[in-house]
Amino acid sequence: MGILGLIGILLAFAFYCARFIERTSFVIDEQRYYALFDDAMISMQYARNLAHGDGLVWNAGGERVEGFSNPGWVLFMALFHKLSLPPETVSLPIQISSAIFLGLNIVVVWLVGRRLLASELAALLAAGLTAFYFHLNNWALQGMEVGLLTLLLSSAVWLALRARDGGRFSLWPYALLALGTWIRVDMLVPLTALCILQVWQDAPYRRQHLLWGLGLLAASLALQTSLRYWYYGELVPNTYTLKVAGISLAERLRRGLDVLGGFLWDSGWFLALLPLLLLAFWPDKATLLLFALLAGQLAYSIYVGGDAWEHKGGANRFIALAMPLFFLLFVQVLDKLRRTLLQLRPDNWTALASQGVMAALVFTSLFSFNVIHENDARDKWLTIKRPIFVPGTERYTRIGLLINQITTPEARIAVATAGNIIYFADRYGIDMLGKSDKVIASSAPHSVGGTLSNVEDTFRPGHNKWDYQHSIVQLQPDIVAQIWGSSREMAPYLEAGGFEHFELEGFVLYIRTDSSYILWDQVNAQSGK
Repeated sequence: MGILGLIGILLAFAFYCARFIERTSFVIDEQRYYALFDDAMISMQYARNLAHGDGLVWNAGGERVEGFSNPGWVLFMALFHKLSLPPETVSLPIQISSAIFLGLNIVVVWLVGRRLLASELAALLAAGLTAFYFHLNNWALQGMEVGLLTLLLSSAVWLALRARDGGRFSLWPYALLALGTWIRVDMLVPLTALCILQVWQDAPYRRQHLLWGLGLLAASLALQTSLRYWYYGELVPNTYTLKVAGISLAERLRRGLDVLGGFLWDSGWFLALLPLLLLAFWPDKATLLLFALLAGQLAYSIYVGGDAWEHKGGANRFIALAMPLFFLLFVQVLDKLRRTLLQLRPDNWTALASQGVMAALVFTSLFSFNVIHENDARDKWLTIKRPIFVPGTERYTRIGLLINQITTPEARIAVATAGNIIYFADRYGIDMLGKSDKVIASSAPHSVGGTLSNVEDTFRPGHNKWDYQHSIVQLQPDIVAQIWGSSREMAPYLEAGGFEHFELEGFVLYIRTDSSYILWDQVNAQSGK
C-alpha cells in the first residue's frame, strides 16, 4: 500500500499544482500573464537586473540597496531571466520549480513517516496532509522561496534521523541547513535548534555536532556578511533594518504572540495542541527533534512579530515551512492513541474502527488547518476560485503595463506595492515603504493605530515606515502610482510636488504636470481631459 499510495498522492498533487498555477494566471489584452506574489516580484526585479548585467540592484543604474532577504532565491530567479523569456511568462518556470520542490518534500515527509511512525497508513496520512496544505502551497506556488526551504528542512530531518538510527554522525543535515541560510538567512534558526538538540542527545558525537553545526553556520554567516559589506556597504540587509530598527522587542513579541494565538485558534486549537500528548506520554529522541525544529520556527515568528499578511489567516511564511513536521507529529499522536485503544481492547472490530476514526480526524483536520479569513476559503483551497493575493497581483500588473504605455523609459514611479508594478512598467522605481530605500528603512516607524485603513491597529512588519517629503517632494517621481496611508495626509506633498490626479483605465494615478517623461497625448486621451 505504501509506494502505491504515495504515487497516488503525488499524481493528485501534480494535478492540483497545475490547476493552482493556472488559477494564478490572468489574461490582459488577449495575452496570458503569469505573475508572482508581489514580494516575490521584487526579487524578480533584482534577478532581471542581475541577469541583464546591471548588478544586484532594484533599479538599473540605481543605488546598491539589498531590498531582499532571499539572495539564493534571487540568483535562482536570475537563471530563468538569462533564458530571455518574455516578462509575461518568465514567472511560470519559477512556479513549476516550486511545485517540484513541494513534490520532492512530500516524498521526504513520507520517508520520515516510515522511519518515525509505526504504520504505512500513518506515513501516507502525513504525506497527504502536507500535499494539500493550502498555506504552504500558496506561498510556494506564488513564487516565494518557502517550497525550497521546506524541502531542505524536511530533508535535514530525514538525514539526521537516518544517521542516528545507524549510530553514526552525519554532517549533511547541517550542510543542507547552512545552504538554506544562503536562500534565506532565517534558516539559521532550524540549524541552531538542530545543533543544540543533537549536542544534548547524541553524546558520543557531541564534539562533531558542535564543530560542524556551529562551524558551518558561522562560516556561512561570515561569508554572507563579508559579501554584503563589500557590495552594499552594510552588515545586515536593508529589509532587516526596515522591519526591526525602531521597533521594540516588546512590541514585536506582543504581536507575535497574538499572531500565534490566532493561528492556533483558527486551526482548531484542540487539534493543533493534540501533539503535545507525545511529550507527556510518549517522548523519544525523534519526536523531540521534530518538536525542537517546529518550536524554533514558532519562536522565530513570535520574535519578528509575525508576517505582514496575518490578516489573511493561516500559517505565515516562517511557520508554513515547518508544518510538515507538525503533520508528522499530529498523525503520530493519533496513531499512538489508536494503538493504546487496541491494547485495551484487542479485537478486529476495534482495529478497523480505530483506523477509520484516525482517517476521519485527519480528513476533518484538512478543513481546520486550511482555513483562511475569507468567506470563500474552501473554494480558494480547492482552486474553484482564484487563490488569495491573485486579484491584487493582476491589478498591480495592469497598473504597471498602463504606466509603461504612458511614459518614456526615463520616467520614475513611486509605489507602495513595489513588485509587479515596477516589474511590468519596466521603469525606475521609488519604494515609498523602504525595502529598497535606505533613508526610509532607517527612519522612525509610524504609529499606525487608527491611521491606515488597510493595516491592523499595530505595527505591520515592513509596512510602517514612510516619508512623503523624501519619496515625493525630494525624489520627484513622475508618477505616484498609489496612495499609502491617508489621502489627506499625503495631499500636501502631492500638491507641493506639482502632481495632478488622473483616472486611467479605472486606476487613479498622480502625475507630475511638468514632467517631460509623460506621453501626455495618451494620458489626455484616456482620461478625457
